Amino acid sequence: MLVTVREIVVKRRIFRQFNALALRAGVAALIAAGLGGCALGPNFKSPAAPATAGDSYTPTPLPQQTASAPGVGGAAQQFAFGQEIPAQWWSLFRSPELDQLIRSALEQNPNMAAAEAVLRQAQENYNAQAGNLVYPSVNAQLGGGRQKISASSAGAAAGVYNVYNASVNVAYTPDVFGGTRRTLEGAQAAVDYQRFQVEATYLTLSANVVTTAIQEASLRAQLQATREVLDALTKQQNVIEKQFEFGAIPRTTVLSQRNQVAQINATIAPLEKALAAARHQLSVLAGKLPGEAGMPEFTLESLTLPQQLPVSLPSALVRQRPDIRASEEALHQASANIGVATAAQYPQFSLTGSYGSSATTFGKLFDSQTTAWSLLAGVAQPVFNGGALSAQRRAAEAAYDAASAQYRATVLTAFQNVADTLRALDADAAALKSQAEAEALAKETLDLSEQQYKLGGISYLVLLDAQRSYQQTHISLVQAQATRYADTAALFQALGGGWWNRADGVPAATAVSAAAPYGKDGKNQ
Repeated sequence: MLVTVREIVVKRRIFRQFNALALRAGVAALIAAGLGGCALGPNFKSPAAPATAGDSYTPTPLPQQTASAPGVGGAAQQFAFGQEIPAQWWSLFRSPELDQLIRSALEQNPNMAAAEAVLRQAQENYNAQAGNLVYPSVNAQLGGGRQKISASSAGAAAGVYNVYNASVNVAYTPDVFGGTRRTLEGAQAAVDYQRFQVEATYLTLSANVVTTAIQEASLRAQLQATREVLDALTKQQNVIEKQFEFGAIPRTTVLSQRNQVAQINATIAPLEKALAAARHQLSVLAGKLPGEAGMPEFTLESLTLPQQLPVSLPSALVRQRPDIRASEEALHQASANIGVATAAQYPQFSLTGSYGSSATTFGKLFDSQTTAWSLLAGVAQPVFNGGALSAQRRAAEAAYDAASAQYRATVLTAFQNVADTLRALDADAAALKSQAEAEALAKETLDLSEQQYKLGGISYLVLLDAQRSYQQTHISLVQAQATRYADTAALFQALGGGWWNRADGVPAATAVSAAAPYGKDGKNQ
């Protein structure tokens, strides 16, 4: 069938009228969306920082600086209270290989990628929920059909007809008592909760890389020390074997030396196993397979022990620890849920409207004789529900109390972490000093015993005791050195890691533009 020019003009006019009508209906609905009432329920306020005595985390004050000891990791460390923590705190160890490894981990670690994806999911869920609740729904329909009317139909002539329909329908639920506001306030708190979960993952990942690198360096040093002891004992055994051949010493002395060598040799395989496991863990943390090449090797000598330790003030800790901030957002969401449960006890209003046209010819759509419209308003008030709504509100209040207790527990644990770490830094520095002195004395004793044994001044058992003592103190010294590095990394982790000092405040991959229609307290922004 050919379409005439007049029909084309009529169709264009109808489509323009239809689109203009839908646009006006949508604008009117958006204006109505701003006509909300109050928001019931408590307006959330961030909990105050716990009261502490000045800058003290511990019952007794810490010294100005830790003890010092000669050798690797023995420098004295000073506590700089109130000094800011750098965003890339691991750079204080002055290891380019460590810096590169952490960058690789932050970019490729699947746990980091998963946390960021969950954050994006939470943000999009919020956007979807806001679109459904805040804005009116406006739907336009346009259709046409052909039907036959029977002669028995009342008021209609028998025949075949064309039927065209066009309509715009608007539905809106005014947020009179703030149920929508509180719902979206809680949803935004859920997004913020996940954002701080990303920060917690970021901090945990970087700290794990540092501590695993320190563990590798420690195991490598212990393995080297054990091999040095084994080499010395093996040389000593060769001398004893020759002495036995000439009948200068009894066979029991040879057997004792062989047993000592075998015992030391038996400790090497477990150290090699632990070192390999640490290397494998570093690869996985960096998002690589354990068999991939290119992983750096760490030694205690390649790491510099930071001598200035920035320590955040206790009043700032609750704003810096990601786990505390996440717990605060969980508390915020619980507070908003009280408002949602409260608003459910009040009347619920609804507005619906429609405007449309139905005609037998397309050109008559929206003529005065073919149009129809409706406007409806409704209100629903809960009258009797067996106390369900009141019970839901009490449940929401109980959930808030639980979240409040969990928040306090998180804060207490955080302060304990910092206090434990500060005391560990002081105590382990003193332990390293004592261990270094013990190792020096053991080495001096061993050297003197070897000389005396060669001259026949002491028995082999005395020499054997000197060897055992030196072996134990030397390996213990390496462990004490590594502990100081690990304590330092633990302090940065306990204080939150300095994420707030990054240029954008959050990792680039986690930046979220939360265009929330309501603020933290449920009010229009």
